[in-house]
Amino acid sequence: MFRNVRHMIYDLIEWRSQILSGTLPQDELKELKKKVTAKIDYGNRILDLDLVVRDEDGNILDPEQTSTISLFRAHEIASKQVEERLQEEKSQKQNIDINRQAKFAATPSFALFVNLKNVVCKIGEDAEVLMSLYDPLESKFISENYLVRWSSCGLPKDIDRLHNLRAVFTDLGSKDLKREKISFVCQIVRVGRMELRDNNTRKLTSGLRRPFGVAGNSPCA
Repeated sequence: MFRNVRHMIYDLIEWRSQILSGTLPQDELKELKKKVTAKIDYGNRILDLDLVVRDEDGNILDPEQTSTISLFRAHEIASKQVEERLQEEKSQKQNIDINRQAKFAATPSFALFVNLKNVVCKIGEDAEVLMSLYDPLESKFISENYLVRWSSCGLPKDIDRLHNLRAVFTDLGSKDLKREKISFVCQIVRVGRMELRDNNTRKLTSGLRRPFGVAGNSPCA
C-alpha cells in the first residue's frame, strides 16, 4: 500500500509541475487535469477516504450551489469510474502473475546471487561462516554451503577476497520456486579453544570447531 501511494504521489508531483509550467496547450492541459483528478479519486478509494464529486472539468462540486439529485448522479458516475479502474488494475495484476508463472514454468533453472559485505559478530577467535538455502517446512537444506573463513580481526582469512565475497546458488528449478518458503540460513562456527575464557596455557587447545550462532530470513518466500 505504501509503495502504491508513493508512486501516485510522484505522478501527482510531476503532473503538477507540468500544469504550473504554463507550456501545455489547452487540450493537453484539460486532459492532464482529468488524469490528476482521476488519480486522486483512485487514491482516496484504495485508502478508504471520502469520494470527492466533480464536474466534467474536474472541479469539485459545491453542495451549496448544486442540487441533491445532481450530487447523487455525480457521485454515482465517480464511483463507477473508480470501480472500473480498480477492476482494470486487478485484471492487469492477474495477467502479470499468470505471465510470470508461465515464464517460470518454461525456464529450466534459476540462480540466487549472494554478496557478503561484512560479518558483524563479536567472536574473539577465528570463525567459519556458512551460508545455505533451507526449506523450513521440509526441515532440510536444499543447497550446498558457501563457506567463508573469518579471522579474529574481523576480516576474511583470505584478505585478497576482501569486498569480493560473492557466491551463486545455481540449479534452482521450478520445483524450488513452488516451495511455500525458502530460508537463507547463515551459520557461524567458532574455531579455536574449547572455552573462550580458558587462559591456562597448559590446558590451551586450538583448532576446535564449536557452533557459535545461526540466523536466517526468507528472501525467496
